Amino acid sequence: MRLASHKVRMVILAISLALSTPALWGVVNDYYAEKNITYIVATNAGGGYDAYARLIGGHLEQKLNAEHVIIRNVPGAGHYIGANTLARSRPDGLTIGTFNAGLIYGQLTGNRALRFDLRNLGWIGKAAGEPRAMVLSARCEIQTIDDLISAEEPVAFSGAGIGSASYADTRLLSVALGLNIKIIPGYQGTESEMAMMRGEICGQIGSQSSSQGFVDAGYGKYILTIGGDMVGIPNAMDYARDERARQIVQLISNMAELGRISAAPPNTPQEQLEALRAAYRSALEDPALLETASRMGRPIAPAYGDDVRQLVVSALDQTPESIQIISRALNANAF
Repeated sequence: MRLASHKVRMVILAISLALSTPALWGVVNDYYAEKNITYIVATNAGGGYDAYARLIGGHLEQKLNAEHVIIRNVPGAGHYIGANTLARSRPDGLTIGTFNAGLIYGQLTGNRALRFDLRNLGWIGKAAGEPRAMVLSARCEIQTIDDLISAEEPVAFSGAGIGSASYADTRLLSVALGLNIKIIPGYQGTESEMAMMRGEICGQIGSQSSSQGFVDAGYGKYILTIGGDMVGIPNAMDYARDERARQIVQLISNMAELGRISAAPPNTPQEQLEALRAAYRSALEDPALLETASRMGRPIAPAYGDDVRQLVVSALDQTPESIQIISRALNANAF
């Protein structure tokens, strides 16, 4: 009887240790416990990148058991300032960032504003790849893509900054389709929409989700999609006049797949990088996040880790002929 009681006590002790050890381990060895993570966003507050970062950041905080995920907006120079800030941050796993894939154009064309090699970042994941869409203000006299193609006077479009994805995509598309567009850089977040409402500019090119509220409110309309399939909206490929134009349209479509990317600084320890990747995946697959994203009208089509790195590497692996096309198209004085 005494032996049986001893066995019972040993079993109870073993169960208690099994239950308590993970909790103790988590407190003592969890790298992110009670630490703050900085999430650099290369735009002003408002707009798509900021919205995704705030949505994902709250869930990363829970998944990593971190004290806080602090959103730090570092806008300017078409995402270059924010991306460079990320790249030179301490590689301790406590800083991550998001910026647009337009920097790939910069690296391909040797833009000296980019102070690092995109291949060397610690790639965490991407939240969504979104087709590009051209939106025109309801106040603009131009109301169709055919109107825009035949426009004799330059039509004002916004751009986040020279070198940004919005600037590069607009410039590339104007060359591919022969559009008489004047790009006015410097608009961040929702500033383009406000400028369209004031009549300062006629249109912009960006992700569909970022413009959906603006269009739904009746302030603008989609007139072209690049890489997407929007019912009743013409596709840019149908207006490509030759092989060079088709190559440019296809390049814009491919770049759109690298939407809402997040990365850590170069040389982030593999252990911390893998923890960030795992937490990012867990966040993007969390039903609560998916429900919130659906309410916000923000699509989620994620990819993770090395898969995203490979997409970046592939985008940078262009032939000399393709790089020449991109360089000439992005030169405002070309053609």
